[in-house]
Amino acid sequence: MPQTVEVAFASLADLHVREGEPRPDTLVVFAGENMALSAETRTLLGAAASVLPRAAETAKFKGKVGSAIEILAPGHLTVGKLIVAGATPGKKSSPEAPELDYASLGGYVMGKAGGASNILVALDLPAWKADPAAAAADFMMGVKLRAYNFDLYKTGKKKDKDEEEKPSLVKVTICVADPDAARGASLGRDAIADGVRFARSLVNEPPNVLFPVEFANRAKTLEKLGVEVEILDVAEMKKLGMNTLLGVGQGSANDSRCVVMRWNGGKAGEKPVAFVGKGVTFDTGGISIKPAGGMEDMKGDMGGAACVVGLMQALATRKAKVNAIGAIGIVENMPGGKAQRPGDIVTTMSGQTIEIINTDAEGRLVLADVLWYVQDKYKPAFMVDLATLTGAILVSLGQEYAGLFSNNDELSERLTKAGLATGEKVWRMPMGPAYEKMIESKFADMKTVGGRHAGSITAAHILQRFVNDTPWAHLDIAGTAMASPQTDINQSWGSGWGVRLLDRLVADHYES
Repeated sequence: MPQTVEVAFASLADLHVREGEPRPDTLVVFAGENMALSAETRTLLGAAASVLPRAAETAKFKGKVGSAIEILAPGHLTVGKLIVAGATPGKKSSPEAPELDYASLGGYVMGKAGGASNILVALDLPAWKADPAAAAADFMMGVKLRAYNFDLYKTGKKKDKDEEEKPSLVKVTICVADPDAARGASLGRDAIADGVRFARSLVNEPPNVLFPVEFANRAKTLEKLGVEVEILDVAEMKKLGMNTLLGVGQGSANDSRCVVMRWNGGKAGEKPVAFVGKGVTFDTGGISIKPAGGMEDMKGDMGGAACVVGLMQALATRKAKVNAIGAIGIVENMPGGKAQRPGDIVTTMSGQTIEIINTDAEGRLVLADVLWYVQDKYKPAFMVDLATLTGAILVSLGQEYAGLFSNNDELSERLTKAGLATGEKVWRMPMGPAYEKMIESKFADMKTVGGRHAGSITAAHILQRFVNDTPWAHLDIAGTAMASPQTDINQSWGSGWGVRLLDRLVADHYES
């Protein structure tokens, strides 16, 4: 059954359960190197602390992050389970990375406490090296992200008669020295967590449910948060000359859409920041049809658009002091009788022409028109586009980094630092005149495919032709948006990758 997680903050000074309240079934405390405990944790555990050294020795527990010992029915405590989690960080991946990733720590603890319905966390680390309120808020965010699951289409029947059903409501109480400060810091993190969860659900939805019109309708729900949402239908896009976007979707029975979301939280007249997402709700490859094996995963070819919608929700929910544009092109790429063909030449909204070489290179066509529309109409301070664009980026970077392509060093550096801070890492890839030659066409201004080599780079060069002089970055998230490795904060097929990265970019550099 669907699982709901309620997270609250309480004081470390008042860890006793009040009369009439349900008693926690799991208590979580933290230990540093060599089982170092804070004074408050020792007081809380009382006589039960005496069993920990032997338990740690037996389990070879050294107090490192990502490890824990579990003690069932611990003596002198009224809880059913005691979890002692490690709080000693490992080696930092870079100077910009946090000393301790509290979001991942929260996710790890939530994973270890799976099956519990009432969890009490004494978040008092042996050696704080961060602002406790911010750390507690990050921990809360990690708990919520780890608790996400997508089981909307499961009937609820048990696979086995002995299988236990997870509780439908899980209460997590995080006890800190200053709960009021933690609550204040958590408001923004809560908004980000909800934005990530929204993006994940969009990616996880089946393509017969989330076709372009329905995707646009989901984006329109952001109006209740104060986001202005404009949906362009086929007729309106034809008037604008969005022929490449429309060309991708013309073989489908489901009409294409372009959605523009506007959050006006900054100063009047201040240039907006802009985010553009590829939203191919299902990609068969069109006439250049993909192999059947694994094609079901192509429901996730709208991960970039999902991120943009989740980001706009996060910015609006936390009342970000910025003017932001979120624009997504939503299509379904099908091999119908009206589908475009290899050899077709289409005219973009910018007036430039593109020769279609392979109809499975469709994302760049969708983004070309949306990028041009946004830079031309809104004159943004910068544009970042996200797209599950190329399989080639997985060959280059695997699933640990998204590929970063940009015409602007400052924007690239800021994205790189935001990635290291959030764990949504990017790696800048080269661009240059030699790659431009690879997309030259005999019959049009450019062609969609530059050949076997440098596939991610040539795709980025096509996009660059539609941004003019606007500072721009392209994130190829084919390896990170879906079916990415599971982590402490994500056990879902759809990751919601990019929401935390881009929210951090905005918060650190662009809010007034």
